[in-house]
Amino acid sequence: MNVKDFKFSELKYERPDMGNLRSMLQVYIKSFKSAKSFEEADALFLNYEKSFEKFETMRTIAHIRNTADMNDKFYESEMQFFNEEIPKFAVEQSQADRLLLSSPYRAEFEKKYGVHLIKDIEAQVRLADEKIINERVEEAKLCQKYSKTAGCCTTVFMGENCNFYGLLKYMESPDRNLRRNAFLKWAEMYESISGELDEIYLKLVELRKAMAKKLGFKNYVDMAYLANGHYYYTADDIARFRKQVVEVIVPLSDKLFKARQKQLGVDALYYYDEMLAYPEGNAVPDGDMQQLVNSAYEMYKEMSKESGEFFGFMTDHGLFDLKTREGKHQGGYCTFLSEYKAPFIFSNFNGTSADVDVLTHEAGHALQAYLSARTLPLSSQIWATSDVCEIHSMTMEHFAYPYMDKFFGKNAQKYCRAHLSSAVTTVPYLCLVDHFQHEVYANDFDAKGLRECWNRLEKIYLPWRNYGGNAFLEGGGFWMQKQHIFLYPFYYVDYALAQIGAFEYFARSKREPEKAWRDYLSLCRAGGSRGYFELLKCGGLSDPFKDGTVEKLMKGVAAELL
Repeated sequence: MNVKDFKFSELKYERPDMGNLRSMLQVYIKSFKSAKSFEEADALFLNYEKSFEKFETMRTIAHIRNTADMNDKFYESEMQFFNEEIPKFAVEQSQADRLLLSSPYRAEFEKKYGVHLIKDIEAQVRLADEKIINERVEEAKLCQKYSKTAGCCTTVFMGENCNFYGLLKYMESPDRNLRRNAFLKWAEMYESISGELDEIYLKLVELRKAMAKKLGFKNYVDMAYLANGHYYYTADDIARFRKQVVEVIVPLSDKLFKARQKQLGVDALYYYDEMLAYPEGNAVPDGDMQQLVNSAYEMYKEMSKESGEFFGFMTDHGLFDLKTREGKHQGGYCTFLSEYKAPFIFSNFNGTSADVDVLTHEAGHALQAYLSARTLPLSSQIWATSDVCEIHSMTMEHFAYPYMDKFFGKNAQKYCRAHLSSAVTTVPYLCLVDHFQHEVYANDFDAKGLRECWNRLEKIYLPWRNYGGNAFLEGGGFWMQKQHIFLYPFYYVDYALAQIGAFEYFARSKREPEKAWRDYLSLCRAGGSRGYFELLKCGGLSDPFKDGTVEKLMKGVAAELL
């Protein structure tokens, strides 16, 4: 199939031949050792990276189709294949990485591709060790078990078979009794699988600690920071950032929720009230799924030449899976098909404003990947680390405000205000998840300890939270509803760091819209070719770790909302 004419639904999946890959790797290693110049070594390196695009594309297709239907036995077995083979092959690949690091041409590679690439390769070598292959395989199996357990959990509500996402639309209903009943059913579903989730997570924590110990890390936190590409700041820096959030954004969020309680006219604000911004109901997008995609296309064509071209590419090639279905993995993500230079957006539409959030948030990721793939020479540089990638996505949510009439009509401003308020009040939760994980990996908690830890931290970061007497959640059970805690350790705070950058772009878009957009595109095109602070500079953004940055940037946001 011509890569220019493909449709995702028609792409053929073939399990990669690991024997051929291993033979190719050995040929590369032998040839690289005998390279007589940087030019020769570089040509081998580029060819070697290019040769893995097929492998990565097949793995991505299998992942998408597995998450699209967690009950599909074929793709479940294919993901088991990748989960078993990738840790082993990574150890073999580290031979080639070590060759480059010890090469007489290392300085020239660094000059051409940047110091961040060398840091990435050093991290890969440090983490790819045969001593932890068995743990890597087991970790992947447990993650897949978690995804299936949560993704296949359903209940009947209002005559409809609902998963967790299907219930969320009812939890935004103007009818408070309906919201409460949906919330109780949602909590009941989590409680029904809480024993399984406790068991899976405690095993994951134990495995991850064991891997860190085997690799000689002081603790799993250090290992996770290296794995996430967080080379330029430490856990202490993150703790100081969280402190700024507690001092600045928690009080602001508390004010916003007190104002919401008054606006809703309720005696107390319960968790199931937090998602309702207006007593008459939240702004709901007009039209079905296809109409929303069509509206998004119109928005991106008006936004800029680059964004219009990108979204046209997405629609032409069918690079979406947006509909909620039974057995489908929770949440949303953006991934990338290397062989086709094609992003793919996955989500669970539920008839709320969150559907529009997906068409901005995940599209921000996808635009970045689309642009950087057409700018940078290496597929391994397409993505930045998540602390920067989430700037691309969250900023796009704010840049989309002027076009919200396409989705919400006369309720566009209601949506924008509610969205901005939610962006603020979510930051403390993001930091709570991060603080919780630091506590978990520093201690030896059992299931009860996990709940007690969450409960204690919740009072610091979410002092307004009221579960209305629900024993499971009041006892600390809310932690398990966040998939990142299971699947992506220490990722979640990156959303908080990125949101500060997104708030800065939002403020700049009101003062200097053209320059803000140009800087944003520069950040997107740079992908993962540079380190964190260099990328912030490239995008014209402030350092969120610097004392006073959070307070300074939140003043403008607060003025919009209070």
